[in-house]
Amino acid sequence: MKDENIRRRMIEVLAEEFELDAAEMIPEATLYEDLGLDSLDAVDMVVVLEKEFGMKLTDEEALRSIRTIDDLYQFLLQLKVEQAEAA
Repeated sequence: MKDENIRRRMIEVLAEEFELDAAEMIPEATLYEDLGLDSLDAVDMVVVLEKEFGMKLTDEEALRSIRTIDDLYQFLLQLKVEQAEAA
C-alpha cells in the first residue's frame, strides 16, 4: 500500500469507527483534545488499525507518545518499513 493510501485509509477508518468528521482530521489535530478520543478509544483505535492494515501495533511506548494524526501516520509508516525489512 502506498504511503498516501495509508493516510487516506487511516483517516477513513478512524472517522467511521469514532464518528469523526474526516475534514477535522488534519495532521496537527490532537487525538484527545481536538478529536475527543479517550483512553478506551485508544485501545479501540489500535484494534481497528491492526485489522485494517494487517499489522501488530505492540510498541506500547511508541503508542503512548502518539498525540496527533500526523504522529499516528508516521508511526504506521515506520511500522510498515520495519515489517518490510523483517520479511
